[in-house]
Order: sequence, then structure tokens, then C-alpha cells
Amino acid sequence: MKQNLSMLGLFIAILAVAYFTSSSAIEIAATTTGLAAVWLTAKEKLWTWPISLVNVACFFYMFMDVKLYADMTLQVFFFVLSIYGWAVWMTKRGGAAVRPTRTWTPRMAALLLGFLIVFTMVWGYMLERHTDASIPYLDAFIATLSLVAQFLLSYKILQSWYFWIVVDVLSIGMYFYKELYTTSFLYVIFLGIAIMGLIEWKREYERRTTPAAQSKDEVNPYAG
Repeated sequence: MKQNLSMLGLFIAILAVAYFTSSSAIEIAATTTGLAAVWLTAKEKLWTWPISLVNVACFFYMFMDVKLYADMTLQVFFFVLSIYGWAVWMTKRGGAAVRPTRTWTPRMAALLLGFLIVFTMVWGYMLERHTDASIPYLDAFIATLSLVAQFLLSYKILQSWYFWIVVDVLSIGMYFYKELYTTSFLYVIFLGIAIMGLIEWKREYERRTTPAAQSKDEVNPYAG
């Protein structure tokens, strides 16, 4: 009940900011569905994925309108990863509601960090040379960082939250600069939820990987 009231309070805060800053209807739809999706993700609920599909459609149109083309293109990847994540979260659940949290391997970390550097530079260069993008390299970096974070999230990997925290901090400033005040305020809330998600997922992971839990997993073929 307390969590539901907290969520209601956040929605009211978003709508209040939207009203006083004269935000567009599409920005309001994008921010409210985004808030719901991130909250449900932190709480490890499957409903996060269908709501995420609506959210990325709203953000696609909004970013196209303000010429943040990297973020606009990113929504296409998010749409695909949301469908994939929905399927992954429903596999190897054992008796749980969703797939257990995992951590990345050193090989995955190296590949993703390499991808982050190379793809940011290439994407930023393309935006700078071939579009009228407002802030091409920052836009490309945040977009690529978000893509890595979403990929990890789809696989239910704990480190996704570290990436989202960085994305949120950078996005607060970028969207404020672009006068998307409701979206900027939303990312302040996202930052708080990302920190909460990191704490909750880490607690769940550590609980499941304690020696007592591991002994139980020996008879559970779906664990991990």
C-alpha cells in the first residue's frame, strides 16, 4: 500500500511539472509510461515490458520532434529489446515470477565497453556530418550507453543499473538544456528508482547466492 501511494505521488509530481511547464501531450504520455515502466522494472514485474513498448513509441515521436536523432533511433532498438527481454524474463524462472538476477562475465564486460566506445564515436560522427543534430556526440554517447543498459536489463543482469544511473545523470542535464523540463524532471525520478533497483536486485542476487541458497539450488535445475 505504501509503495502504491509513493507511485501515485510521483505521477502527481510529474503531471504538476508538466502543467507548469506547458509540456506537450506526447511528452506527458512518454514521461508517465516511462515512470511506470522503470518502477515495475525495479520491482521485477513482467508488466514492465508491455508498458515499455508504449513508452518507446511515445519517445520516438518526441525525440524526432526536437531533433535528438540518436535518441529517436534508440527507441527502435528498445522496442526490439523490450520484446526480447519479455521473453527472457519468462524463461528459467523455476518457481519465481521472473528469471533470477545474474551478473556479467569479464568477456561480456570487455565486449560491451568496447562496443560503447566504438559505436559512440561512429554514431556521433554520422550525426555531426549528416544531420542537424543538436549535440551529436553527447546524444550518441547517452544513446549508446542506454542501449548497453537495456541489453543487460533484458538479460536480467545486475550491472544494468550502474549504466542506467550514469544515463540518468547525463540525461537530466541534456533534456533541461533542450527545454524538455518534464522529461528532465522525470530523469531525476529515474535516478532515484535506478538506485533503488540496484539495491533491490543486488539484495535478491546476494540472497540467492549465499551458501544456504546454493545448496537448495543443487536440486533446482532452473536456478541461475
